[in-house]
Amino acid sequence: MFGCPRSLAFGDRGNDILREFFMSYKRISMLVVIALLASCTAFAAPTKGVQVVADEANRRVDITIDGQPFTSYIWPATLKKPVLYPLITDEGVTVTRGYPLAPRPGERVDHPHHAGLWFNYENVNGFDFWNNSDAIKPDNRARMGTILHTKILSTKSGRNRGELVVESVWVTGANQQILTQTTRYIFTRQPHARVIDLDITLKALGRVVFKDEKDGLLGLRVANWLESPTEKGGVFMDASGRSTKVDAAPPDAVNPATGVYLTSEGVKGDAVWSTRGRWCTLTGHTGSHTVAIAIVDHPGNPGYPTTWHARGYGLFAANPLGPSIFNPRLPPLNLTLEKDQTTTFRYRVILFSHAVTAKEMNREADAFAGEAK
Repeated sequence: MFGCPRSLAFGDRGNDILREFFMSYKRISMLVVIALLASCTAFAAPTKGVQVVADEANRRVDITIDGQPFTSYIWPATLKKPVLYPLITDEGVTVTRGYPLAPRPGERVDHPHHAGLWFNYENVNGFDFWNNSDAIKPDNRARMGTILHTKILSTKSGRNRGELVVESVWVTGANQQILTQTTRYIFTRQPHARVIDLDITLKALGRVVFKDEKDGLLGLRVANWLESPTEKGGVFMDASGRSTKVDAAPPDAVNPATGVYLTSEGVKGDAVWSTRGRWCTLTGHTGSHTVAIAIVDHPGNPGYPTTWHARGYGLFAANPLGPSIFNPRLPPLNLTLEKDQTTTFRYRVILFSHAVTAKEMNREADAFAGEAK
C-alpha cells in the first residue's frame, strides 16, 4: 500500500485544513478570472448612451452616441471662435466641410472662417466677429473680433440625452471685452435622427449694438455634396468691402453636389437666400445615403422668423439681425443691449438620415416652440 508514513501524515484535522485551503484557492482563482473577464468586456464594449466627455488639455469636449462619434465642441488656437465640428449622422455620414480644420480632396477652400457649426456676427460695435480668421491681413486685424472660450460650466451624459454648458467672451480688436456668452448645448437622439439644441444667452458688459448686416448669426458650412448643383459662383463682399471669389459648382462624378434648400414658406433651392421662415432644410445624398439638415428658429428669438442666409456654395445660416440688408423695404433692427442687459437665442439643428416633408418639419417646429426653456 502506498501512503504517507504516519510521521508525515496530516491526520484528519490536517487533511480538512488542506482540503479547505485548496477549495479556497480555487474559489479565489475563479473570482480573479471572472473579474478579469468582466474588465476586458467593459473595456471592449462601446459606451452606451449619449456621452459628453471633456478633454480640456486638448481644447475639446467629445460627444458620442453608443460609442460612435456625433460631434465635438472645440476651441483650437487656429480658430477665432469655438465651434461644433464635425457633425455626423447616425449612419456615420459627415455633413460638415473639412476645410480649414481637416481639408479633404476636391472641396472648396473659400471663406476660411466657415468651420463646423458656429455662432457670431459681422458687426458688433463696429467690429467684425464673423469674418475673422488667420487669413486676415495684419492691417485689418484691429477691426476684427474674437470669441474666446473661458470655461466649461457643466457636462452631463445620459441614455438618450447629453448636455454641455460653456462660457465664452466676445473681445474686440481693441482688446475690449464687450459680451459674455453662456451656451447650453443639448444633444439627443431620435429614431434615424440626431438633434442639437442651442440655448445662447448674451450679456452686455457695456452698451452693445448689433448693426444690421448680412453675415450672421448661426452658421454651418456643409460638405461639398450638400452644395447646390446650380451654384453659379461669383464674388461676395463683406461689410468692410473685402471680396471672396466662389467658383461655380464643380463637376464631380464621384460625389456631385445634390443639395436643395426648402423653407417653411415653401421657398425652394437658390431662391431661399434672403427669405424668412421658421425652419429651413437642406437635403442631399452621397452614395446610398440621403441626409436632411434642418435648422429650426424659436418664436422667442429676436427677429423671428429668421432670414435665411443660405448660399448654394455651402453656407447654411440663420440671420435674424439684418432685416434691412436682406429687404431694403424693412426698417433696421440694430439690436441694442445696454450694460448688464441680456438676450437669448434658441435654435434646434437636426440631422436626419432620410428626406423629410414639410408636414414633418412643421411638427418639429411646433414641438420646439412649445418646449419650456
